[in-house]
Amino acid sequence: MRLLKLDAIDSTNEFLKGLSSNQKLENFTVVTAENQTKGKGQMGSVWESEPNKNLIMSVLIKDFVTDINQIFSVNIVVSFTVIQVLEYFNIPELSIKWPNDIMSYHKKIGGILIENSIKSDGSINSIVGLGLNVNQLNFESLPKASSLAVICKTTFDKEEILLKIMENLENNIQNWNRKSQIFWLEYTNKLFKKGITMPFEDHTKQNFMGIIQGVSSSGKLKILLEDDSVSVFDIKEIQMLY
Repeated sequence: MRLLKLDAIDSTNEFLKGLSSNQKLENFTVVTAENQTKGKGQMGSVWESEPNKNLIMSVLIKDFVTDINQIFSVNIVVSFTVIQVLEYFNIPELSIKWPNDIMSYHKKIGGILIENSIKSDGSINSIVGLGLNVNQLNFESLPKASSLAVICKTTFDKEEILLKIMENLENNIQNWNRKSQIFWLEYTNKLFKKGITMPFEDHTKQNFMGIIQGVSSSGKLKILLEDDSVSVFDIKEIQMLY
């Protein structure tokens, strides 16, 4: 693992993408920043983070997925790894709000943004951004967010969490072929509100009730509808109302 520590940057994902396009980087190259001015979330949303308080990182993953149809495997192994590490640090009531939000109780404590690129030789590289709220205490403008420090009433060592995440991520990717079914099952079992009747809003702004069943092999959300049919939804097609 090569670790690049920055004081402030617009986006660790953008920085790492630019770096990887200009030079050959070793697998699991990591960029961290104490302050990120233009952090990105899913679907163009902004990731807000108080300077020096949280873990902001991006990691380059190469030679993991070889088939574009299996690209959601990156989401699975990264989300599973983050949950695994947070359980190691005794963070309670963890779940994954599909596809990549990390929750404790009903609060968002982390978000993952994965950007994949297919090279001319057919190989697939992934830039994985992770924002984890660690020691931030003030969430007045973010009522659905929280941090490890708020939930556990203690401060955490960001560097220790980072190193544990990278150690587990490398091990999990190394063991993927042998344990992929276990990782998929763990991801599915950790889905936020799985098995509970919940309100949703579709892309036409229509509300409906449904029950999360799991995810498809391509990463779409499977929901049991009121007529007992199961429909699958992409990230731009549905929003959970909670």
